[in-house]
This record gives sequence, C-alpha cells and structure tokens, in this order.
Amino acid sequence: MYVFYEEDGGFKAGNIMSETDASLQVESESGKRSKIKRANVLFTFAEPAPGALMAQAAQDAEALDLQFLWECAPQEEFDSSTLAADYFGHTPTAVERAALLMRLHSAPAYFHRRGKGTYRPAPPDILAAALAALEKKQKQAEQQQQWVDDMAAGRLPEEIAQVAETLLIRPDKNSMPWKALDAACARLQKSPDRLLLELGAWPHALALHKRRFLATHFPRGTGFPDTPIPALTRDLPLADAEIYSVDDITTTEIDDALSVTSLPDGKIRVGIHVAAPGLSVTRDSDLDKLARARLSTVYMPGEKIPMQPDNVIQAFSLDAGREVPALSLYVTADPATGEIAETETRIERVVLRANLRHNELDGQITEAALNDPDAPLPYGHWMRPLWQLAMALSAQRDTVRGKPENNSRVEYSFYLDGDPDDPDTPVRLVPRQRNAPLDRLVAEYMILANNVWGGMLNQHGVPGIYRSQQAGRVRMSTQALPHEAIGVPQYAWSTSPLRRYVDLVNQWQLIAAVEHGVSARLVAPFKPRDADLFAIIGAFDAQYAAWNDFQNSMERYWCLRWLQQQGITRVVANVLRDDLVRLSNAPLVTRVGGLPELERGAAVELDILGFDELGLELDCRYVGPANPA
Repeated sequence: MYVFYEEDGGFKAGNIMSETDASLQVESESGKRSKIKRANVLFTFAEPAPGALMAQAAQDAEALDLQFLWECAPQEEFDSSTLAADYFGHTPTAVERAALLMRLHSAPAYFHRRGKGTYRPAPPDILAAALAALEKKQKQAEQQQQWVDDMAAGRLPEEIAQVAETLLIRPDKNSMPWKALDAACARLQKSPDRLLLELGAWPHALALHKRRFLATHFPRGTGFPDTPIPALTRDLPLADAEIYSVDDITTTEIDDALSVTSLPDGKIRVGIHVAAPGLSVTRDSDLDKLARARLSTVYMPGEKIPMQPDNVIQAFSLDAGREVPALSLYVTADPATGEIAETETRIERVVLRANLRHNELDGQITEAALNDPDAPLPYGHWMRPLWQLAMALSAQRDTVRGKPENNSRVEYSFYLDGDPDDPDTPVRLVPRQRNAPLDRLVAEYMILANNVWGGMLNQHGVPGIYRSQQAGRVRMSTQALPHEAIGVPQYAWSTSPLRRYVDLVNQWQLIAAVEHGVSARLVAPFKPRDADLFAIIGAFDAQYAAWNDFQNSMERYWCLRWLQQQGITRVVANVLRDDLVRLSNAPLVTRVGGLPELERGAAVELDILGFDELGLELDCRYVGPANPA
C-alpha cells in the first residue's frame, strides 16, 4: 500500500512500511525512510507505484483548466476529493486525485487553502485583482529577463543606464533593475561595476571612480551656497616682518608663512604666521557648518574639493602683497643650540613679500648652499638663519626620539597637463625627496608651532584636539599626550585652518587663549569635557580616512595611465615583503604572482602584461633580479 501526503509545503508519495494511530513509516522511491504524521496523509492507494503516480499526476495537473475548475467549484469550502468526483464524473483514480490536488495547490490566486485537502474559491473581485497582479508580475519578469539577455549580449538597457549610479552606491535589491543586473552578473561572472562599465554606463574607469566617490560623499554636488563672510570689527596691528610662504605651485589655499629677524645678542626671532579664518568662521555659524560637513579639503591629481568656500579662501589665504589677518607665533631662540628663550602668540595683520614655490627653488636650495654663507642662494638672508635653527630643533627631536628621522624615500608630485576628467590627459610624475631642504625647513616650523600651541592650550586649561603616538599607536584625543614618532611632548594640528577642520577648531581655542589668558577656559568656544569635541574627532577620523583612500586611488589610477602613456613595458621594482613590490620609477605598490622569496629591498625586473584601471591593479610577471646600475 502507498500513501500520498503533504510535507514542507509540497506533495510526496511513498511506500507504507508500518503505521500506528498517529504516524506512518514511509519509504521513498530512493529508499530513504521517514516518519510522517497521520494528519499529513491525504489518501492511500494501491497503484500505480509512487514514482509513476507523481510523474503522471504532475503532467495531468498542467492540463487542468484553472478557470473552469474555479467556475464549477462550490462557492464555499470544499474537499478536494468531492471536487475531483464532480470534475471527472466518476470516482477519481489516485492519479486524478493527486493531479487535482496539485493543480489546486499551485493556484493560490484561484483557490485559498483552508486545511488538509480543503479549499475555498477566491471571490470574483479578489481573483480579478490577483490575476491582474500575476499578469503584472509576469510582464515584469519578462521585462527583467529581457534586460538580462540584453546585458549578456553587450547592450545596456536605457532603464539600467538611468539608475546605474544608484545600483552601485545605494541599490534597492528588491527593484527590477538590480535583480536584472545581479542575474546578468551571475551569468557573466562579473562584478556589477565592471559589467556596467563595459556596457558603457560610464565612458571610462576614471569617470566611474569619480562618480562613485561624489555620489557617496557629495550627493548634492561640490559647490557651496552663497554665504557671506562677517566683517572683522577688531583693529589688528600690522606685523613688521619680512614674510614668505613656501608651497607647491598648485597650492591656492596658503595657510602658513615664515619670517625671521636677527637680534643683537645673536639670537633670532622666527615668526610662524598662520591664516586666521577662525576670526570670521566662528563656531555654529553658517560658514562653520559648511566646513564641518567636509572636515578637510579633498585632494586628487589635477584638482581638489575645498573644505572652505572660495570667498573664505580668498579672504584669508596668505597671498602676497595684501594685508590679511593671521595668528602668529613668534619664537626667540638660539639658532646654534635650538634653545628657545621666549614665545609669543599674536593676532595681527601680515603682508607677505612673496609666495615662493618649490618647483622654482628646489633645484637651487641645497644643504651645501644653506650651510655655506658665501654660496649664492635665493633669499639666503631669510633662509640661512631659518635653516640653522630648524636643524638644531630637528636634532633636539632626534634626541627625544632616540634615532634620526628616516625621510629618504622619494615622493612624487602629480601634474595633469589638461582636463582632469579626461583619461588621455598627459600626466607628469615629478620625484621629490621627502627630506628636501625646503620641505624640512617648513615642516620643522610647523611641528614647532603645533607643539608650542598645543602646550599653550594645555597650560591655559583650554581643551584642544591633539594627535599623539604612544607604543606605536597614533590617535586623536583632547589630551596633551606625547607624539613619540615626532619627538614632542604634545602635538595639536593648528597650521592648516583653511584645509583641515581640526586646525580651525584649535584656532578658535588659541584665539580665546590669546585674548583672555587664564580665563580663556571659561569663554573658549569649546569648554573642558565638551562632548562635541569627541564627536568632531570621531567624524574627522572617518572622513579624513575616506578622503585619503580616494586620493590614493586617484594617484594609483594616474600611475597606471602614466605607465601606459610612457609606453613602459619593463620596470624595476623593490621587494617590500612576500610578493609585494614598489616600482622604482613611480609611486605604485603591486603584487607579483610567482615572485620567489627575496630579501626586503631586493631589486627585481618585471614585465608589464596589462592594466586594470577599474580594479587599479597592474598585471606583471617576474623576469629576474635587476641588473645593478
């Protein structure tokens, strides 16, 4: 004897091995035995065999006319066996009973299940709505399948193209376009971004990289609303100093500048002058909200997205030849020993003599020329005393650190000679030593300012935002803790308030300390233990990391473009670890499959086989050890 029963929402048939009042032991056609509840049994039968019954019933069920079944079924609840007898006009066979049950069960729009083998026909209005929904769903499925077929054939449906960006950034995984894209990706074994790029949703990988970043972080665009700058009402004294800034040729937000005055006793007074937007961009103002939304300027080769609106940059950038407000730190020190005798912070107006540029001076400013008072040196009267004190301050930090700084690695500046949105724009990679004299000079005084000003905030009990490093861990906090890698007792970013929000926050606090002294902690924009400072730190860390990741991605992209533009097919690289190498002629780190085990720093030759501008990967093959130059 055989049994036809319901299990897991479907129908099965099997051979009855044994039974009790509550259950049956059933063996399937495959030989698997299982225990089923008697409540799940629909009927028993003697023939045909379970396998044959299931196959024939499934075939016969497809031939049953649902509309006719619905029309002739009782309008109240009915038992499927009763309907089977009426429908077939005789006592139904096991196959007929099973076929009818399968058909009823497969059509919930027509028949609502009410119990074991019991159904009720759907009311006409509900059936009409359900059939309309089924028809709509069918048409959607057909449309979705058409999109899949189009994409598999290399055609991008217009409906997919219109939402391509959303499909990558914020996909609605219940939507038809996403389901079609997902199915096409599964069929072609490609990621969504690669498939959409290949189908032409974006003209090239560069456009995709930028649009994905902008859609994620700047969905309303990169422009600023028209926000006026409050007029400065305070009367600031004019600094009497010869002041210059030193920046890259592409820098338009000039945050900092230096001056130096030789004193009769052999000491020098160095001025570190920092742009002072904090005088007008005040906490919780409209301009503050704009800066806080971005937290930092976003940099990428050939362009940037500024943190501050253009009118703020134009008003406070330390451009030569005009009076601009500044927060100035004056340090009186012995240039031979680096011993600091006195520091003073002033809010004042400054006029820069010139905005010096690295590309114009780096070739002329050498250590030998700086150390030789008779050697020709542009701005030598200004640079030499600054250099002497900078080297003494650097030596002091090396003593604290316990070792000299390693700044020997070559860094590269990226210059695009054309439209930054065009991948065919010529790109130049200009190498620069991290320890180039001008870099070292400026960096030393920025470290000095961030150290002294951080100590000033701590001394006055005014909270600030500090960067510290202890036991190898770098973090930001409101505590004045040592930065072991730099070799200073505290380090508060304060010298780039036009480009970094943390520096702007610290500038507000410094202005309060300058103006109010010991009572500054009572009137500063941020009071001790202000929870908003911790919120700023958390937001800044996350956003600054995102900006850096994007900058690194864009630099990596333009490295790949540079290699192609130069027609380079073989390169020398140095092993970093395992299969990771750094190219010797570009700031690009890549992995090399099949690289033998080599010592760190070993030079190897690689053949370039291909470029993946979407994945930002270089496909290369190990050739052998590089020949010594």
